Amino acid sequence: MNIYVEYIAAALTAFAFAALLSYPVLALVRKLKAGQTVLEYVDKHMGKSGTPTMGGIIFIVAVIAAAAVFGGIDDAFCAVACAVTVSYGLLGFLDDFIKVRYKHNQGLKAYQKIVGQAGIAIIVTVFCYRNAYIGSEIYLPFTTAKLDLGWAFVPFCMFMFIGVTNAVNLTDGLDGLVAKCGGAGFTVTALAALYLYGAVVSEGDVIMLAHVRATGLFCACFAGALFAFVWLNSAPASIFMGDTGSLAVGGGLACATVFLKLPLLDLFIGIMYVVSCISVIVQVLVYKIKGKRVFLMAPFHHHLEYKGMKESKIVARYVLITIVAGMIGLIGFMAQSYE
Repeated sequence: MNIYVEYIAAALTAFAFAALLSYPVLALVRKLKAGQTVLEYVDKHMGKSGTPTMGGIIFIVAVIAAAAVFGGIDDAFCAVACAVTVSYGLLGFLDDFIKVRYKHNQGLKAYQKIVGQAGIAIIVTVFCYRNAYIGSEIYLPFTTAKLDLGWAFVPFCMFMFIGVTNAVNLTDGLDGLVAKCGGAGFTVTALAALYLYGAVVSEGDVIMLAHVRATGLFCACFAGALFAFVWLNSAPASIFMGDTGSLAVGGGLACATVFLKLPLLDLFIGIMYVVSCISVIVQVLVYKIKGKRVFLMAPFHHHLEYKGMKESKIVARYVLITIVAGMIGLIGFMAQSYE
């Protein structure tokens, strides 16, 4: 099968699986009364309290099912990416379960969540570092150069996984925001895999070709499943993805870019995740030092809400910026010769 056709078919299959799962999962979480408790200080969202959560289950299952249909999980890269996605999803599920069980928005303690994220990151980092087709090299955008990080790849890779998963988690605060931005990010990464696949074909490395193909297939499946989830997750959301979904999205995205040796692509497709992180860091530091708030509320999307911007407009602008930045990043990495 032509790889372009395969990726499109895989995305549509994941979309179909997620669509079929959506309403049964929604009915189940409603029956179990697994509703989200909104933080008291986010008063603009108090009307959303009780909305079913843990919706990330929908697209996690859809991604794995679609990848299996197209033989993606027969390849180590796709199999590991799926395993990492499930692992982060389970960590998020535990966090969501505690919130639902005890009817408050405080799930796992911060250190518990970090320990869990770090544990998964260590395992996948060792896999990457010891794998001959990933190693310690990364591609640099807008150049034809590669950077060999050597032993520094280990802390760098761990930082990538912990940073990306937390950044996505922080951004998950508006209906449809992470689902749409994540779908756009995985689409761009799938396009990067397609370009890399074409470059590897000329080199004749059959094993590398299989790895790139499987990683791109994983991205196509994830994009399709997330776009299907938007059906129920757009404002007003019928179900939230919860930490189950946001941590899984972050873990899957980090896997795909690191496996393709394109971790710096995350700075482009995750530009709004970076904004969320920076806004929180700035808010906390300035408040501790000067006792003043820089933003009306952090992360930044909540600041925009309190400035009077509608939720749907914030989401639309975040997605548009993600798409534009992602395309710029894609162009930057297409400058690579991959020789």
